[in-house]
Amino acid sequence: MSAEKVTTSEKTAIGIAHSKLILIGEHAVVHGQPAIAIPFPLIGVETVIERVPGLVKIDSTFYHGPLHLAPESLHGIVNCIKETLEYLDIPCEDLLIHINSSIPPGKGLGSSASVAISVIRSLFDFADRDCAESELLMLANVAETYAHGAPSGIDTLTITSKTPIWYERENPIDYIDLGEDFHFIVADSGRVGDTRTSVESVARLLKSAPKRIQRKIDRIGELTHHAKDALEKASKQFLGQLLNEAQKELEALGVSDSGLNKLIYFARKEGALGAKLTGGGNGGCIIALAQNEVHSKQLAEKLRKYGATSVWPFVLKKQDR
Repeated sequence: MSAEKVTTSEKTAIGIAHSKLILIGEHAVVHGQPAIAIPFPLIGVETVIERVPGLVKIDSTFYHGPLHLAPESLHGIVNCIKETLEYLDIPCEDLLIHINSSIPPGKGLGSSASVAISVIRSLFDFADRDCAESELLMLANVAETYAHGAPSGIDTLTITSKTPIWYERENPIDYIDLGEDFHFIVADSGRVGDTRTSVESVARLLKSAPKRIQRKIDRIGELTHHAKDALEKASKQFLGQLLNEAQKELEALGVSDSGLNKLIYFARKEGALGAKLTGGGNGGCIIALAQNEVHSKQLAEKLRKYGATSVWPFVLKKQDR
């Protein structure tokens, strides 16, 4: 790679990434059980890099200024940028990194991982290099480790996928082939959740009441196995029941709260086949399974009127092979 390619003033580069959702398996996945995650293309991140002489600077909603003065909340992405620049042998200077994200942070939608992947892709584009998935996952993990302590890796894998992912720690990932289209609604409670705190609270519960809590975790694992079958065999009614049962176990683990529960129970009352929290819980979002496309739009509007701060109806599409 020639130095001219990186330093020419006309050089700009773009990297994009979509969001993600956990369909089922939250919290249990940390303790060895499987989880199913799905790509969420309605919101995402675009990073644009241009050459501007001087220090490396970030331009984002949360911060505008030199990389080395970024607030602690951005230290994960700062470290990710530095590692990626070093990996690509690009000097840490003369760059303006514009980060434009439509993903609300702290809502279990993979905000930190999406930003990291978008930034990494833009830096590879800037260097005129193709980015292998292994490189992307390795570098994104720098930001994720800072954000979540010991990340499962499920966020980065799902954000780089077009199909649902079956994830189990220490095992190769698998992709789920859908039997038909599934219509979902994601609704934001308006409150920020804290995945790390929720994960730590479940770990403490497991220590204090190991048998009872392990049964809950194992049950979520069983439900996740059944959910994979329901997705593959197009069993919408069955999938809805499984989501409801998983929510019951998550409530018992103390990671749901009254705000999430209100939205979940309302969605069920209005005809959702199933509804549960998605992500770390105690704030953040819920996911509801609609009966069909028309019902999805109707339910989304009702949830919006009921008080959800943002609502996204979307379809998880069967992929043609």
